[in-house]
Amino acid sequence: MIKFFFSILVAFLFSIVITPLVRNFFIRRGWVENPTLKNKKTHNATALSAVPRGGGIPIFIAIVTTCLLFLPLDKHLLGIIFAAFFSLIIGVWDDIKDISPKIRLITNLITAVIVVGSGIGIAYISNPFGPGVIDLSFIKINFHLLGPHSIWVISDILAIVWIVWCMNIVGWATGVDGQLPGFTAISAVFIGILGLKYSSDITQWPLIILSGAVCGSYLGFLPFNFFPQSIMPGYSGKSLAGFFLAVLAILSGAKLATLILLLGIPMIDGIITIVRRLIRRQPIYLGDGQHFHHQLLNRGWSRRSIALIYWFFSFVLGMFSLFLNSSQKFYVFLGVFLLFFSLFVHFSRRN
Repeated sequence: MIKFFFSILVAFLFSIVITPLVRNFFIRRGWVENPTLKNKKTHNATALSAVPRGGGIPIFIAIVTTCLLFLPLDKHLLGIIFAAFFSLIIGVWDDIKDISPKIRLITNLITAVIVVGSGIGIAYISNPFGPGVIDLSFIKINFHLLGPHSIWVISDILAIVWIVWCMNIVGWATGVDGQLPGFTAISAVFIGILGLKYSSDITQWPLIILSGAVCGSYLGFLPFNFFPQSIMPGYSGKSLAGFFLAVLAILSGAKLATLILLLGIPMIDGIITIVRRLIRRQPIYLGDGQHFHHQLLNRGWSRRSIALIYWFFSFVLGMFSLFLNSSQKFYVFLGVFLLFFSLFVHFSRRN
């Protein structure tokens, strides 16, 4: 318990100290943008100057430094750090140059493959319709390359799809100031609390410490990103949020249902967005300015209110996650999905 809170505190301090340094460096280099000039952006620029991106840099440093202080560097942690660093490089490149969405997607896949290549996968998932688990390790390919290796085909493919999915749907839920760091920190802390239930198992401590590091780093970033923001997460910050939350769900014992519930609104928004773009025969990776936060902005909601409503639902669903089993989480998520789907239909008719 003490290590968990210390990991949050240490990551928070690193993030809150490094963030203004990165912000000022980006401003000096002229790596800023006025979001109000881009139709797809909904962030509000400060009154006197454009806003830099690059939020992934202090977040990455805070998370990695905290993990290295509290955890031994094994192959799994090394794989996570290397994958996160690769994602950060691509993210900062996009924050400065705005790269192609296709390149983003390809690099998301590479990031996920790095993690799976380090030995992290989804061997099983809880059965949402009854007791027990669904085994995903039944298809295995064994080979010898500088030693014996195995590829669990279904397990590894699901892990790759899961990581790429989370990196994208979390990235889509970053339309207003403070929205992303708030619900990311809340989701991470609840995953950490769930891990504390099994803290007597030493294998849970990497999950618990990493959860605390993710929570603290985004909390430290939040004061600079809340309305009116002085720095944005950028692609670097939001892709890292999705990446780390996806990895935490895997490390927690394939508790994918837990993260799906914690990220209820972003998950539902992502599903509806993909279906909408497929129906319209649009590329699913291109923005269309019709996410849930766009709908609320169009109806006069303030940026603060939208961020707070995302935080509120993450917190409430997080409280549910502490007491529900996988089947119950599935039905709660289904109920939330129906609620928000009806809201989207209502908004569409009003347009």
